[in-house]
Amino acid sequence: MAEINRAVITSVGHYLPEHRLTNEDLEQMVETNDEWIRKRTGIKERRILKDDDKATSFMGAEAAREALNERGISADEIDTIVVATVTPDYLFPATACMVQEKIGASNAYAFDVSAACSGFLYALTTGAGFIESGRAEKVLVIGSDKMSSIVDYTDRSTCILFGDGAGAVLLEASEDETGIIDYIHHTEGDTDLALYQPAGGSLNPASEQTVADGLHYAKQDGRKVFKKATVGMADVCEEIMEEHQLTADDIDWLVPHQANKRIIDVTANRINLDEDKVMINIDRYGNTTAGTIPLCLYDWKEELSHGDKLILAAFGGGYTWGSIYLKWGIK
Repeated sequence: MAEINRAVITSVGHYLPEHRLTNEDLEQMVETNDEWIRKRTGIKERRILKDDDKATSFMGAEAAREALNERGISADEIDTIVVATVTPDYLFPATACMVQEKIGASNAYAFDVSAACSGFLYALTTGAGFIESGRAEKVLVIGSDKMSSIVDYTDRSTCILFGDGAGAVLLEASEDETGIIDYIHHTEGDTDLALYQPAGGSLNPASEQTVADGLHYAKQDGRKVFKKATVGMADVCEEIMEEHQLTADDIDWLVPHQANKRIIDVTANRINLDEDKVMINIDRYGNTTAGTIPLCLYDWKEELSHGDKLILAAFGGGYTWGSIYLKWGIK
C-alpha cells in the first residue's frame, strides 16, 4: 500500500476590513443595546467591508497573499485553491477562480465549497485529500465571507451576529508527525430551513417581488439553530476525542467556530477544557462564517507551538457540522 502523505498547515494569512461596526452603532439602527448583544452572543463589534467594488474574492486574495508571503513562496507554486464561502462574488464563476487570477496562481485549478459555517472545515479536509493522495504539493484553503452583503440591518435577530473577513492556510506534505490526523463531518438536511437565504437560487430566482420581500437576506430561526449548534459542536468534539482516546489534558487548543460565545462555552465544558485553552475572538469580529476558524489560527499563531494538539469544530446551516484533530506543524 502506498504511503499516505499527511497534510500539514505551513502558513496562515488573514484579512479584516478596517471599518468597525460596534454594538453602539447598532443601537442607532435597530431596537437593541450593547448589554443585550454581549450577554447573548459575546460580540462587541464586527468588521464590515464598505467598499462597493470589493467582495469576497478580494478578502480571500489578501489573506492568500499573506499566507504565501509568510511561507516565502510565489503564487505560481500553488497547485490547488479551495475557497469556502456562502457569499460568492457571483453564483459563477467560482470565487476561487477570482482569487486565482488576483494572486497570479497561474498553475492552480480552483473551486468553491459551500457548507455555511462548517465550510472551512470541509474545505480543509478536501484540500488535505489532495496532499494525502500526492496529487498536489501545495494547496491554499481559504475561508472568506462578506456577510454584510446578505444581512438585513433592520432585522435585529441577524444583523447583530455577522461580520466580514477572511483567513487562509497553506497545506503541504508533513515531514514529521504533525498535520491533520483525522476528521469527522456530519450533515442533516434542514427541511425546516431554520437558517437560509430564501431567494437568489434556482428555486426562487431574483425578481422584483423577491427583492421587495427582502428574500435575498439571510433568515434564521435563532432558537432552533442555537439548540442544534450547541448539541452538534459539543457532540462532534467529544466524538473525535473518544475516537483517539484523548482527554482535556491532551488538548492544547480548541478552535471553535465563532457563532456565539454561549455555544463555545458549552462545547468547552463538555470536553472539560479550561477557557484559557479556547480560541475566542467573536467579541472583535462577530461571526464571519467560513472565516472564523482560520482567523483564530492567525490570531493565535504566535502562541501555537510545534506539535500542539488542536481540535477544530464548527456547526453551520445545512445542517452541517464537524471536527478536525491536528498537530500544529509550524515551528
